[in-house]
Amino acid sequence: MAAAIACAGGLGAPAPSRAATPGWLRKAFTAHLPGPRSPPVARYEIDAGGEFVLDRSSSRPLIKFEDDPEVFALTVSRGPRGDLMYWNDLRQPLLRVTKFGGVTVFTTRRPEGSAASLAGQAAPLRLQTLGPIGLMQRLMVASTRSGRAAGRSIIYDAPDADAGDDALIADTAMVVSEAMAGLAARPGGRGLVGRISRVYLAKGREPAVAVRDSTLVISISPAMGLAGRPSSLRIQQALGARPVGVSFSFSP
Repeated sequence: MAAAIACAGGLGAPAPSRAATPGWLRKAFTAHLPGPRSPPVARYEIDAGGEFVLDRSSSRPLIKFEDDPEVFALTVSRGPRGDLMYWNDLRQPLLRVTKFGGVTVFTTRRPEGSAASLAGQAAPLRLQTLGPIGLMQRLMVASTRSGRAAGRSIIYDAPDADAGDDALIADTAMVVSEAMAGLAARPGGRGLVGRISRVYLAKGREPAVAVRDSTLVISISPAMGLAGRPSSLRIQQALGARPVGVSFSFSP
């Protein structure tokens, strides 16, 4: 990139016209670093294929990839070269944003990263209130899906649910079932999932996950919104799986 910029705008060289400027170079100069000038909720296109939404409108950044129901809560840190690094709750990198505005997304198939560019604004990533009947239906769906993955009956229990928690509990149940179904599809994963007969969803000060005998205990913090529950990757790790990174629906 530095060499290309030097050739395009070096001393004594005429400034190239827009028509003569390569598209990738124009993109490099016009890409927006996630900051005040870019939309707080934005959609990005991945050069290798696929899209994602990055939501920076709440206290914790959120990211959601197309055709994937899970929303990942991120933490941000500054890299040694001034880059911004976005991490999931297993401290795995998901995004890198350089001080020049370049955006890189990391996948299991492309661990070295794929370039992404800003495509426009997007709707905020928010939980949807369901009510008691809707929550009960979501728990039943999650129970059925988990049971198929484990080859046994799995009960979902949320004894202290109230009107303010239904959205997060429903989302957490979906994430747990996603984690179990994904793990069961991996070699040796069905045995890890088959140990569980109950999923216990309880409120706590911060998101957590643990296995106690045959019960998967999930601690959620409704005050934290979508950041108040563990990710499917963290749940798989608690079940005994070795983390392999984020699995996306597209094929970069």
